Amino acid sequence: MLVIHRRIEPQSLWDAELQLIYEARSKSRLRCFSAEGEDVGLFLERGQPPLRDGDFLQAEDGRVVRVCARPEQLLHVTCASAFELTRAAYHLGNRHVALQVGDGWLRLLDDYVLKAMLEQLNAHVENIEAPFQPEHGAYGGGHHHSRHGDADDNYAPKLHQFGTRP
Repeated sequence: MLVIHRRIEPQSLWDAELQLIYEARSKSRLRCFSAEGEDVGLFLERGQPPLRDGDFLQAEDGRVVRVCARPEQLLHVTCASAFELTRAAYHLGNRHVALQVGDGWLRLLDDYVLKAMLEQLNAHVENIEAPFQPEHGAYGGGHHHSRHGDADDNYAPKLHQFGTRP
């Protein structure tokens, strides 16, 4: 079994690939198979953002593993105006939906209830199959290499360190 505990910086060469849907890339503990068919155990640090397409991991035996976002069923949303697209994004955000944002479009996991809501908002919604790479969010304690107590790198972002003034 290929056992993986850590993320690493991008590499030019890799030994194996993990092709994972978004839900699997969001887990810190996962048993899966590499694209080559090898049994893989992920034991990543908890509280980190989901793995992204193109991320790299290092196995206990030193092998380098590249993460690939596997295509999945999505809703691709476009609108006649920027206002309507913003309105659609607002209503999806109000429901805490994982959302991929592009230039003039939104993508979310296929859901017939949300599709009906978007169509009521006059959005054009089409079903597609593509890799899903949603926004992580403005407040996320994202991936960083600070040590506990390094004030410059701790979250929440300085903009939202409540009770302090700039």
